[in-house]
Amino acid sequence: MANPKEPRRQEVLTWEDVDKLVDVLLPQLRSAGPFDAMVMITRGGIVPGGLLAEALDIKHLLTAAVDFPAKEEAGLMAWPTFLQFPGAELLEGRRALVVDDVWGSGRTSTAVVERVRAATDEAYTCVFHFNPYRSLFSKHEPDFYGAITDAYIVYPWETDRGVYGIGLRSPEIN
Repeated sequence: MANPKEPRRQEVLTWEDVDKLVDVLLPQLRSAGPFDAMVMITRGGIVPGGLLAEALDIKHLLTAAVDFPAKEEAGLMAWPTFLQFPGAELLEGRRALVVDDVWGSGRTSTAVVERVRAATDEAYTCVFHFNPYRSLFSKHEPDFYGAITDAYIVYPWETDRGVYGIGLRSPEIN
């Protein structure tokens, strides 16, 4: 097993890569749809959710913000704190799509979709990237995903922040 403190392989995506992920997801989502609502998990799910909502013409957009304790003694089994979550009345009777950028451990997507399912019976998870090697849920995976990876993904909207020492400041202008 790899040392969790060692740097993981990183993959820096372009907007063209993101377009390809959307192109992979759209046929899957259209065949399972239509969806009446989307819950975007902040912060990672905002851009993917916006792109997918536009392409699928989903107008009922909601957000959920989840925090897990950072204390080491809490470990991976810590209960989440919902910092923001739509009221049940906003979800009742709707087929909901819960969107995030990555399913790593799976804790965030699972916590959100289970709470959404408490308000409406039909809720599905969707991510751009699924990392089955980090997932804590051996018998669960996202309902829809664009790609499988074992890398730390850096999306184009993140590159100006110099994520994890990559040192990228802004996209090059040609």
